[in-house]
Amino acid sequence: MRYLSTRGHAERKRFCEILLEGLAPDGGLYLPERYPQVDAAALQRLRAVFNEGKPGGYAALAFEILSLYIDDIPAADLRALCERTYTEAVFGNPAIVPLKQLGDGFYLEALSNGPTLAFKDMAMQLLGQLFEYELGRRGESLNILGATSGDTGSAAEHAMKGKRGVRVFMLSPHGRMSPFQQAQMFSLTDPNIHNIAIEGVFDDCQDIVKAVSNDLDFKRRHKIGTVNSINWARLLAQVVYYFAGYFQATGHNGERVSFTVPSGNFGNVCAGHVARQMGLPIHRLVVATNENDVLDEFFRTGVYRVRGSADTHETSSPSMDISKASNFERFVFDLVGRDPARCKALFADALSSEGRFDLSGDAVFADAAAHYGFLSGRSTHADRLATIREVDRRHAVVIDTHTADGVKVAREHLEPGVPMVVLETALPIKFAETIVEALGHEPERPAAYVGIESLPKRVTVMPADVDRVKAYIAQRTAAA
Repeated sequence: MRYLSTRGHAERKRFCEILLEGLAPDGGLYLPERYPQVDAAALQRLRAVFNEGKPGGYAALAFEILSLYIDDIPAADLRALCERTYTEAVFGNPAIVPLKQLGDGFYLEALSNGPTLAFKDMAMQLLGQLFEYELGRRGESLNILGATSGDTGSAAEHAMKGKRGVRVFMLSPHGRMSPFQQAQMFSLTDPNIHNIAIEGVFDDCQDIVKAVSNDLDFKRRHKIGTVNSINWARLLAQVVYYFAGYFQATGHNGERVSFTVPSGNFGNVCAGHVARQMGLPIHRLVVATNENDVLDEFFRTGVYRVRGSADTHETSSPSMDISKASNFERFVFDLVGRDPARCKALFADALSSEGRFDLSGDAVFADAAAHYGFLSGRSTHADRLATIREVDRRHAVVIDTHTADGVKVAREHLEPGVPMVVLETALPIKFAETIVEALGHEPERPAAYVGIESLPKRVTVMPADVDRVKAYIAQRTAAA
């Protein structure tokens, strides 16, 4: 299996090369040259692997899916990495991603049982294992530069802390994460973890990561990699739970299932797009946004319109307070027939003074829904409160604010005879203030996180300045 860039970089690379690289040299995102196809017989075999392998069924399924894309790690080693990652000890449940029923044919897929209580753990725990394995094999080290709007940072840091050969520099928007999210990151004292709070919004953090990654000399000199979902390995790991959700929501192969995914950066739902392209019988992929509705606007109108920092709303589902969806480029690449020149031109327009591109009059826009299955919807703070209350009242289940966005939008797209699975985003304790507003009491807090907000914090605040971030990284890598 070889990987290509969405912007046309000529060199085709293998998995372990792009694992450590992140962005392609031309600023594009990596995708496989082709999506491996899973026919009815293969799907039946994967169902058996998942169902008959319990406990350990999820790890076995992960190995089977990943091995379709990874041919430069020996099979025995890849299987061992999956088995070390997806355990009941790490994820708190032998099923790893159990479904919760919220009505006839309506489900939540629990993705938030990992060490940082968010779906990002599902991929990040594997990424930590992959990084340590490949760096050890090469005898090298890696400096990870990432950006987070809330959950990616803590998931990455908890996955990478103590890992040999790995150092993490994580950018977050100063003051815009929940107190719990900040505490999860800033209370870590491991010497290989560095937190940088940027005076701006998440998009400013993401822009800095891309700017540093596009400085090829700096990137090579300081061995910069990334854990954001621009890293293909992270997105690939997320493909697995679409298969697991499908197998749990259906009794036999051939049935169709829809998924609703709370989304800001398009990474989580892009994994669903990959699963669908592989042949998983997904009927609809429903993108749920909050008030920062760049993605909803595109799927409704065909216009992708980037907002600036001043127009990016601070909401009660802060991990989706994003107005430049990095992974969207992967889908647009497929949407325009894998034409790298056109894809590059579209995103050049999106990042220009115009800040937009318009496919509304193009025949390919209709394919977003008709051929690729995408629909979308938008949720507000009032919607979140109402949905949290309603789910608690009817099902005695407390959901977080992002998952509430998903449930609200999913209900607008239910179809008779087609199960709907909403991907859970995080446990509600991470957004306790809004849960109290909705329900009048704090959500359940795992014992390991009692008093976390009062722990000492270790973080450096700096302006949204690429050179300042580079200098910070250079100083600390030189000192090591």
